[in-house]
Amino acid sequence: MLKSTHATGGLFVAPHHLAAQAGRDVLKAGGNAVEAMVAAAATIAVVYPHMNAIGGDGFWLIHEPGKQPLAIDACGSSAALADRDFYAGHTQIPSRGPLAALTVAGTVGGWAEALTQTAHWQPTLALPDLLSDAISHARRGIVVSRSQAQLTQGKLAELKDVPGFADVYLNNGQAPKEGDLLRQPALAETLQRLADTGLDDFYRGELATRMAADLERLGSPLRLADLQSYRARAVEPLSVRLHDATLYNMPPPTQGLASLLILGIFEKLGIEQAEGFAHVHGLVEATKQAFLIRDRVVTDPGRVPEDPQGLLTEANLQRLAAAIDPQRALPWPQPAAPGDTIWMGCIDGEGRAVSFIQSVYWEFGSGVVLPSTGVAWQNRGISFSLDPSALQTLEPGRKPFHTLNPALALFDDGRTLSYGTMGGEGQPQTQAAILSRYRLGSDLQAAVSAPRWLLGRTWGDISTTLKLESRFPAELVERLRQAGHVIDVLDEAFSDTMGHAGALLRHPNGVLEGAADPRSDGSVCGL
Repeated sequence: MLKSTHATGGLFVAPHHLAAQAGRDVLKAGGNAVEAMVAAAATIAVVYPHMNAIGGDGFWLIHEPGKQPLAIDACGSSAALADRDFYAGHTQIPSRGPLAALTVAGTVGGWAEALTQTAHWQPTLALPDLLSDAISHARRGIVVSRSQAQLTQGKLAELKDVPGFADVYLNNGQAPKEGDLLRQPALAETLQRLADTGLDDFYRGELATRMAADLERLGSPLRLADLQSYRARAVEPLSVRLHDATLYNMPPPTQGLASLLILGIFEKLGIEQAEGFAHVHGLVEATKQAFLIRDRVVTDPGRVPEDPQGLLTEANLQRLAAAIDPQRALPWPQPAAPGDTIWMGCIDGEGRAVSFIQSVYWEFGSGVVLPSTGVAWQNRGISFSLDPSALQTLEPGRKPFHTLNPALALFDDGRTLSYGTMGGEGQPQTQAAILSRYRLGSDLQAAVSAPRWLLGRTWGDISTTLKLESRFPAELVERLRQAGHVIDVLDEAFSDTMGHAGALLRHPNGVLEGAADPRSDGSVCGL
């Protein structure tokens, strides 16, 4: 079993080892946690293309010791042409292809905003230094991972004919095998241009002009004006108070509210021991209460029907906890949202911490790869509805619902925990499992590695049952069934269905501790 990694000069965790190494190398060169994250974000967009791309969105939580955490919303809005008339004849927005590429890609703008917000920390490293690893990997080629090979094969039928996909990600029309070499020369040139001319070129320069021309020609509603008007935003994070820590997460349009609600409700249940029936049942039932609120509240920030922070009060958490039967499961399912994403964390030698998430929504996003730039575009906008009465109804200039939510915990005794996961609907559930296990006495790595569950669906699964990895004790599984949970026990002991998580902890004495997920291709790298 994996053990936690320790260091004092800086620590980085990512679901791919090359991204973790890119972040570590920036720390080694004197860069800070944000600069390390930009380097890793660019790198993982190259080496883990099924999970994220620079044509996607991103969200940041940044903490400087002694100051309140800062959140950055790098979510793109729907195109000015993206309205219900544009999709006339469709009952829903197509999930793949150019019509699925209807929102601006925000993540590069988020890199720029994070660097701007923290430029006062110290003399900054140059962009060519931060993007050099990503450029090199795109030019020389990456080794196709197991998860990339399996996902490409599994989604081949729906992706192979999407414009640009086969040219970049397939070998003579076939899915690559694990260990194959994949080169991305057009993406390398795009990253080189960003290094040479600045990140703003993605929205208001030559790159923007080329991308907009490709998008329009292929049939997307996105235009150059949509890119030109985009800016990532610094926003105030949501927070919830536990008895020994304050937890932070993202406001709408993300489901960060659900992550905080689950943990706030769970604490009110008074459960003192991890891994038993009370622990798993309590978190699953807290998840149901949180998701009911999430689905009623979380949408474009300009349309949120009530104040999300107001739902995290002591009184409301007590009320929600009181609605949970400690012995019986609330009937389920409710609608679930799939997603594919990466989470990464960094803490530098000065104790500055970053929790970061970057995504294209479904695996490979829309599937569209723009020929002139090699940029793969997200399909986050398919979470909009064509029903005019729906909370997530499609209108121009709106932000789509996001599963993405990086997490951060500041403990009263001085510990800082950066943690998170990919996995769509499972993100808040895995965050709750990790944090609750750690707070109930688990080792950090054990909290990440221990058997996990998922209520609902992810990775394209249509089932909304409570899914358990096979390592759960048979007697616990039976007890959960007797309580009314509809359960599927997965074949795998460590299942990709449960997402790829990670966690970094800074102790009050400056010692850093990190945990990577054995379900991923990642690692923790330290100084």
